[in-house]
Amino acid sequence: MNDETPICSAKGCRTAAVWVLAWNNPKLHTPERRKTWLACDEHREHLAQFLGMRGFLKDVVALAEWEQRSAADG
Repeated sequence: MNDETPICSAKGCRTAAVWVLAWNNPKLHTPERRKTWLACDEHREHLAQFLGMRGFLKDVVALAEWEQRSAADG
């Protein structure tokens, strides 16, 4: 891992991220806006449940796939 390695967003976790959890808060964001949290395998389900219980979770995508989508979008 180096300074550019994406890390998990779970509090205190320093593990490399492998998942992107795309979300938005409909009270604050337009429907098409996507905020992101990164997750390691261990914390993916916990973070997804946290966002899902609030109705914020929109998508869970492998980090590599998310990066490919972002590169294709320009």
